[in-house]
Amino acid sequence: MEILFASNNPHKLEEAQAILGPSFQVVSPASRGLRGDLPETCDTLRGNSVQKASAVWNHFQADCFADDTGLEIDALGGAPGVHTARYAGEDKDPAANRRRVLEELQGVPFEKRTARFRCVVSLIEDGRLSVFEGVCEGHIAFQESEGVQGFGYDSIFLAEGLDVTLAEISIEAKNALSHRGKAMRMLQCHLLKKHGSSSCI
Repeated sequence: MEILFASNNPHKLEEAQAILGPSFQVVSPASRGLRGDLPETCDTLRGNSVQKASAVWNHFQADCFADDTGLEIDALGGAPGVHTARYAGEDKDPAANRRRVLEELQGVPFEKRTARFRCVVSLIEDGRLSVFEGVCEGHIAFQESEGVQGFGYDSIFLAEGLDVTLAEISIEAKNALSHRGKAMRMLQCHLLKKHGSSSCI
């Protein structure tokens, strides 16, 4: 089954394909000619997720899904939250975003560096909306790791139960516990049931 993912981020596309598995072919709007950034002007993750999915649905009139993900750091009052991708500026520089977080948490002890990734996935099929949410609890590390896996804030995020960052584990291990992995498996289960399969993970 082919399904549009309202993202042109190659890392997200790779993760989505790995999670949804061979029953689905995840395709990007860019591969269909819709390039550039999709709208993200809402003040909530859910709002942005629905907005992006709606933009792709309105353009193609084809089943599609979108995600919006935020890093919520308790010591920063929930920031960066909905501004996660642009925390250090509109150019969406991941390295600059990580540096800002680490600078703002200087002097904060580990037990108060609690944080979570939250992912909201919005699916539009036949014009109907379904929403799925996944959360990954953890802590912000004191410094960036040298791991080469992952992207975004992965190299400074220690998921609950791990003593290494998400950038230091395999993509399979990350997908098993991550916020996006949880939300995408809910999406997968929904789609498989719709198409007559009960084999949900």
